[in-house]
Amino acid sequence: MTKAIIEQCEKVVKEIYSTFDASHDWQHIERVMQNAKEILKHEKADAFLVEMAVLLHDVSDPKYRKEGEDLEGDIMNSLGLAETVKSELRGIIQSVSFKGGSGIPAETAEAKIVQDADRLDAIGAIGIARTFAFGGAKGRKLYDWQEQPRQNMSEEEYRSKPTSSATHFYEKLLLLKDRMTTASGKQIAEERHQFMLSFLEQLQKETDGKA
Repeated sequence: MTKAIIEQCEKVVKEIYSTFDASHDWQHIERVMQNAKEILKHEKADAFLVEMAVLLHDVSDPKYRKEGEDLEGDIMNSLGLAETVKSELRGIIQSVSFKGGSGIPAETAEAKIVQDADRLDAIGAIGIARTFAFGGAKGRKLYDWQEQPRQNMSEEEYRSKPTSSATHFYEKLLLLKDRMTTASGKQIAEERHQFMLSFLEQLQKETDGKA
């Protein structure tokens, strides 16, 4: 039964993600799912809730949601999920978003796994690619070394200013390694974090005319 629900959900959300830019498309969901399943090998949690939350976590992302839409709720209702399950899923999904560092802490094992799985896809080589894909879709500068990274932002502040893609690393991506909540997430994040540091060092050299 749960497998059928997951498959049905997957078909619906795949169409939605096909309309998003490359930073949040279906391939993003596939990678987050892969991360989540890897973490699940080492953590005790409800796999059904984890997989469903991964599939649904970006369908109502504020960056893409149209006014008045609640695709997340519509899909859960169409699947005939129990109210308790819908409530649990909403709780997990709400804790995924970074929101300028002011996001809701992940409290349950399922929320921690999905949050880490999503954040792992925001760092390392794929994180670099996604950052510039989103920046390109929004017409943002590649870099602006005079721009000061913001700290302790509200969600509104985080989303309101179109900072350069390179600045985004300092406002979010480089902070994620120390915010992982599972042992597996922390381990995987370490190598990806170091790769981003190397990339930024090389980017600055090349843009400074020193390489």
